[in-house]
Amino acid sequence: MHSAGIRQHIIDRVMARRKKFHWFDSLESSKTALVVIDMQNTFCEPGSPAEVPQSRGIVEPINKFTEALRKKKVPIIWVLHANSQIGDKSDWELFFNNVVADEVKSRTIESLAPNKQKVWKELVSAENDITVIKNRYSALITGSSSLERTLRNLGVDTILIAGTKTNICCESTARDGMMLDFKIVMVEDCCAALSDDEHQATLESIIQQFGDVRTSSEILEILN
Repeated sequence: MHSAGIRQHIIDRVMARRKKFHWFDSLESSKTALVVIDMQNTFCEPGSPAEVPQSRGIVEPINKFTEALRKKKVPIIWVLHANSQIGDKSDWELFFNNVVADEVKSRTIESLAPNKQKVWKELVSAENDITVIKNRYSALITGSSSLERTLRNLGVDTILIAGTKTNICCESTARDGMMLDFKIVMVEDCCAALSDDEHQATLESIIQQFGDVRTSSEILEILN
C-alpha cells in the first residue's frame, strides 16, 4: 500500500473553498457499487509487461473490503482490460504504437487478449460478482465497456473505485463517472500506482474536483 496521503495544504485549500473536506457524510448501500479496475495478470503478475508492483500490496485490503461489502449487499464489479487484434492491427493502435516500445508491444497485446482475462489469482471473487471488460483507460467513456449500463440497471448512483493504476485507469474512470453524475469515492487504501507521488497526485485532484477520497474502513462506517 502507498504511504502518501493528501497533503495539508490541499486539505486547507479544500476547507477554505467548501468548508468541509469530504464530499459525502453518508452513503446508501442499496445505491452503491464497488468497481475494482485492472486487477489482472497484465498488471499484477511479477514480470508482466505492464507490472504495477504495488498492486500486489492492495490485494489484502481489497479482499477484506469486498468481504465486508458483500455482507451489506453492495455489488462487486471487476473491470478487466482487454484489447483485440485483427490481423496485424489492434483495436487501440494509438496506444500500442506510441505508449509502449516495440519490444514490449507484442507481449502487451498478447497478455491483453480478451480470452485470457480473469481476476488476479490472489483476489477472492464470489458467484454474484460481476465482471466487465473494457478496452480503454476509462471504463465509462463511450464504447469502452458496458459498465455504465450495468450500473444504471442496478440502480447505482455511487461508485467506489479501487484497483490499478490509481492515476491512469482508476482516475480516468472516476473523472468520467463524475461527468455522468455518479457520486465518486476513491478507496485510498485499495488503489495502487507505480509511485507514491502519482498515487498522491490523483487523490489530491479527485478530492478537489471529482469526488471523495476515503479509506475502506471509513467507507464501511458511513454506509447505511
